[in-house]
Amino acid sequence: MKETSLPRDVALGGRTVTLRLMTRGDGEAILRFASAIDLHDLLFLSRDIRNPKVVAAWEDQIERGQITSIVAVSEGEICGCTALVRDELSWSPHVAEIRVVIDPDQRGSGLGRVLAQETLLIAEKAGASKVFVRATVDQVAALAVFQDLSFQPEALLREHVRDADGATHDIVVLSLDLARQEARHSSFGFEHVT
Repeated sequence: MKETSLPRDVALGGRTVTLRLMTRGDGEAILRFASAIDLHDLLFLSRDIRNPKVVAAWEDQIERGQITSIVAVSEGEICGCTALVRDELSWSPHVAEIRVVIDPDQRGSGLGRVLAQETLLIAEKAGASKVFVRATVDQVAALAVFQDLSFQPEALLREHVRDADGATHDIVVLSLDLARQEARHSSFGFEHVT
């Protein structure tokens, strides 16, 4: 398995972006980042990361080891972030959810793919055997990134989220069986690469 190496710098879209693990103290920067993103682009998240209480709870969960998050920083500001969410006390401790949010100005630069790949590596290292992502059906670019990483559609949750105007939106769930993918790569003699 390829190892993640954080922190590290990557060149994307003509700028250098530093990837590092999120820690307590990143909350204000996350709030600034999230406030610049259209609400519709955040509907796939379980909670509104523009809310200071939500971000404080996120930092608490990182400290307790329930979430591992990566932030992408460019010119001193967060331009993307991830969350790898697992519940070791649930009936599905082998399953992890990946959440990726990118600054609209960074879309198309490859940052989403890099963050998704790094988060997959962390999921594997943590022992997850299945990962899933959620997106609204119109988040075509995000869905394409995960499908390129071998995620498969698993469910369509109709009218699953409601925006601030009261309109409902469908959520697509895609998943990847990491154990099966690793076995397939091994059987063909390929080094696992995400």
